[in-house]
Amino acid sequence: MISGNKSIDNNSSTSKRIITRYKQYLTLEKALSPNTVDAYLQDLSKLMDYLKIEQTSILDTTLDHLEQFVSGLHDVGIHPRSQARIISGIHSFFRFLFIEDMIESDPSETLESPRIGLHLPEVLTIEEIDRIIAVIDLSKAEGQRNRAILETLYSCGLRVSELCNLKLSNLYFDEEFIRVEGKGQKERLVPISQRAIKEIRYYMLDRERISIKKGYEDYVFVSARLKKKLSRIMIFHLIKEYAQTAGITKTISPHTFRHSFATHLLEGGANLRAIQCMLGHESIATTEIYTHIDRSMLKDEILNHHPRNLEFERRKL
Repeated sequence: MISGNKSIDNNSSTSKRIITRYKQYLTLEKALSPNTVDAYLQDLSKLMDYLKIEQTSILDTTLDHLEQFVSGLHDVGIHPRSQARIISGIHSFFRFLFIEDMIESDPSETLESPRIGLHLPEVLTIEEIDRIIAVIDLSKAEGQRNRAILETLYSCGLRVSELCNLKLSNLYFDEEFIRVEGKGQKERLVPISQRAIKEIRYYMLDRERISIKKGYEDYVFVSARLKKKLSRIMIFHLIKEYAQTAGITKTISPHTFRHSFATHLLEGGANLRAIQCMLGHESIATTEIYTHIDRSMLKDEILNHHPRNLEFERRKL
């Protein structure tokens, strides 16, 4: 394996050799036309320019680097279809590096492409969400933790990165809020359901028995084996596994719980602006992807419309 080193410039002989090998791979193994190969390399050069500015080599690239790069594409006004094409090329390049044993893991594995048009993302029904949560084996050491994770994703509509970075010091259960750090390190307060609070409190009994590594003590969701906070990949895989066990045939990811959260709130009559604040969308246009119903029918109070909160209120009666 070629070892990464931040002192390696992306115009160095090492990087040029990697690009040459990738070009051969596209031409000989993938049998792409010269025009297509040139298009792949031209798109890849945009990423290379960004990494050079960040003083990061190809082999040291992380998912955070890639997400910041993609965010930059959006900021400069590149069309979503062009963004999707560039991201597809990024996936291809890092798969190649992984296959060739140049990197230990593919940082682009969970990098998402932009939604094109107003196509509604895959959404789970309430019954499907309950089925997924029901297959979690609570007799296993990680069972209660994983149940708390899924309830929090669904009850709060968090991005997977926000869930991984959630801290104990940002839980305000008495007030039924959590503080979340979203994109661009922007913080927001998000209401949390009583059911999610209950599951997290049960999980805390297990968490107290873990000797967490220094520096990770404040993170809510941690790995008992690694003794540090969970990664996005770990969350991605556990959701895939539970969905398959529950017999869910839809293509889902942690983000599916976020989409389902927004859709169910809208179906229940929640206000679009309130959902925008909950999701941390800068533009209401991003939130509008979830609805085509008459705005005049939407109500003001968000917590009165989430299925988990309605269920809790019924139980109190």
